Amino acid sequence: MATIRPSPSRDPLRPSSNSLSCPSRAPLPSSLQICGSLRKPLKSEDTHLRILGSVKRRSIQIMEASKESPGLTREHMDKLTKRSEETDSDLGPFLDLKNRFLGYRRRTFLEDPVSYQKLAEAQEPKFMVVACGDSRVCPSNILGFQPGEAFMIRNVANLVPPFAHGASETNAALEFAVNTLKVPNILVIGHSRCGGIQALMSMKEEADSRSFIRDWVFVGKSARLSTKAAAGNLSFEQQCKHCEKESINGSLLNLLTYPWIEKRVNEGTLSIHGGYYDFVNCTFEKWTLDYKENMEGGSKYAIKDRCFWG
Repeated sequence: MATIRPSPSRDPLRPSSNSLSCPSRAPLPSSLQICGSLRKPLKSEDTHLRILGSVKRRSIQIMEASKESPGLTREHMDKLTKRSEETDSDLGPFLDLKNRFLGYRRRTFLEDPVSYQKLAEAQEPKFMVVACGDSRVCPSNILGFQPGEAFMIRNVANLVPPFAHGASETNAALEFAVNTLKVPNILVIGHSRCGGIQALMSMKEEADSRSFIRDWVFVGKSARLSTKAAAGNLSFEQQCKHCEKESINGSLLNLLTYPWIEKRVNEGTLSIHGGYYDFVNCTFEKWTLDYKENMEGGSKYAIKDRCFWG
């Protein structure tokens, strides 16, 4: 088998004419076995010239690349900078997001690095917020939550499914917030003109639909039933407004079906609240669900600390 042994005293990229050697063995009649494969015999001069020519070309390429790399790097960086400036005009709606992010970065990361570093290391939110995914009702904008103040989950119609419903992103977030972050408050926020509630109130009982929306909003069926009973004679818009608030209370009661939430509420280490944002008139209502095992009158539930902002 042929081997290539570069001389230790020479540049391995420039082998000498005797850098090819073959161990002594009986010659094969019509071919040479090189590296385990059969090859047709080559003249030693041709082999040496081909290898030497290949090495020379490789050496020249390396030298040329090393000489030009600083210039190429500068040129490449100039192109990247120019491209970055040019792409600002192509960002479309992301240009506003970019500017808002840079403003946020300046206010938090650059002007208040100590607070930012604390947030980077851990979070200790005061609230677990369940809100609707509607683009008009972002809780951070409405209530001014700052980074680190609220652990938040948003879904269609701000619904909390009961414990028996099984796993979902909503109860996964609740479990983490209550058991790991130890939040002292859960706030469920509903809002006016909610499309999810409108879907709930308008769906047909017997409809055989495979809609994800229908399957999800059906979590609020008890709110729909109580609305039909209490406000069935009102207009559809008024029924939806009634159901928007009723579904919040339904979600508060569903929270208590989770053993680890009920336990902390009974211990007095966790409070659960409802909130309703009317973005037509820009008002906000807030109330707290009082829950006790032996409440006066035989009921376990009562609404307290109701307040109106606006």
